[in-house]
Amino acid sequence: MNSSIYNGTVIHKRFKPKSHFFKYSVFSLLIDLADLEQLDKDIKFFSFNNFNLISFFERDHGDRDGSSLIEWVKRNLEENEINSEDIRIKLLCYPRIFGYVFNPLSVFFIYNKSEKLISILYEVKNTFGEQHTYIFKVQDDLKLFQHNCSKKFHVSPFIEMDCNYFFRILKPGERISVIIDQYQTNEKILYASQDGNRVDFNSKELLKSYLKHPLMTFKIISAIHFEAFKLWTKGIKFIKRKLNIKNNITYES
Repeated sequence: MNSSIYNGTVIHKRFKPKSHFFKYSVFSLLIDLADLEQLDKDIKFFSFNNFNLISFFERDHGDRDGSSLIEWVKRNLEENEINSEDIRIKLLCYPRIFGYVFNPLSVFFIYNKSEKLISILYEVKNTFGEQHTYIFKVQDDLKLFQHNCSKKFHVSPFIEMDCNYFFRILKPGERISVIIDQYQTNEKILYASQDGNRVDFNSKELLKSYLKHPLMTFKIISAIHFEAFKLWTKGIKFIKRKLNIKNNITYES
């Protein structure tokens, strides 16, 4: 198996217009999409495209219609002149627990046949059922990757659209780390991170991770709304989204 589990934490720290901080424990799956059928067979309480205690559904990502995620990735790589032959695709995401999940950020890591990382896709979702994917081509085989892009998608109702993202991400190994710094007019207004330590993706470790976070996916969406309420009580301006964007993709050079 090329898939893994990462146990760690999520941190959000807002700097402007008022400070705000929260942190909670999570576990994530780094799923080699080629492993899904075997994982479905080997782990009784994990299912692929079917309800279970813990599950993964293709319709939670990509085109969001249940079609092949592998084909979706290949199509988008080809449209942006990235070689899609003999690739391996790993997806860092939260699983469904009792059929429910919300993934604020999912990351696709694309490897060539030499196990070199050639592309990273950042799939961002909001609580309105919308999604935007930022595609980056990877030029060098590094341990730490850094990417910049302008914000093209309404995520938080308390942050304006005229912002830039600065992504820093570790190549998955014994640790995973994803950091996003958000800037507005050259001032950092938000720091967000997710980190974790690797364990094997097997029945024992998956059950242990679940027992540590039995209602994790429900906690994530509840925390998002609770923290939004606290921001509102601090008097931070509520910003309405001006565009309804169901599922857009941009290629970032």
